[in-house]
Amino acid sequence: MTMLLAVAFGLVIGSALGVLGAGGSILAIPALVYGVGMPLSAAIPTSLLVVAVSASGGLVARWRARVIRWPVALVFAAASVPAAFAGTALGRLLPDRWVLVAFAVLMTVVAVRMLTATSEPEGACRVGVGEVNWRRCLPKALGAGAVVGVLTGLFGVGGGFVIVPALTMLLGLTAPEAVATSLVVIVLTSLGGLAAHAATVPDLAVALSFAGAALLASLVAGRFGGRLPERTVRRTFASLVLTVAAGVAAAAAFAPAALHGG
Repeated sequence: MTMLLAVAFGLVIGSALGVLGAGGSILAIPALVYGVGMPLSAAIPTSLLVVAVSASGGLVARWRARVIRWPVALVFAAASVPAAFAGTALGRLLPDRWVLVAFAVLMTVVAVRMLTATSEPEGACRVGVGEVNWRRCLPKALGAGAVVGVLTGLFGVGGGFVIVPALTMLLGLTAPEAVATSLVVIVLTSLGGLAAHAATVPDLAVALSFAGAALLASLVAGRFGGRLPERTVRRTFASLVLTVAAGVAAAAAFAPAALHGG
């Protein structure tokens, strides 16, 4: 039953990441803790493995389109990967219960943004096709990357919900460029977070089942996702995230024993 649940959750998360490029991984921790029954300490590195694998699948689907802005991705990763170690260290200082309460708040913020998002204005850093004014915008890019890294290390999420708006609003990338570039950052940052959690070995059978299903779903969704009504998909997924956030907050507050796995 545990393996079947891992596969089912992996399919949902991989599909969301493949279509949206951001926000899909936000459901991985609740799925692993409350669905599969993992303790939070094992769920975070498992989530990071799933995120890295599924984001890689979405990245492959967009590789041929040549919309990845590699310099932008590497600048973000230069800040996000070290920050993932800081987020991991912070998480070790906090009780699991309060980490999940904070995570529920984060889920709510992400969902509300998905529900209210409009087309992003072109950023002031854009100076040409695929080019960015780094002299002006490097500090903003590094700051956003650091925020992503802390969230990755602390919560085991990819951070695409921060990366995509930063790439569009700060650096002026188009939506396809931002989604594709964010996947590169997500893969690199998730691997950094996984290294930071290297002392904790997750259940590899569950992790690989989860990650394999997510990879398959992200590959399919990345190929056919453009045919779906993006606004409808985003709003539906946001509503699901809000519902899960309420459940996570309630469980963390009233059923903390569930955090130790089942």
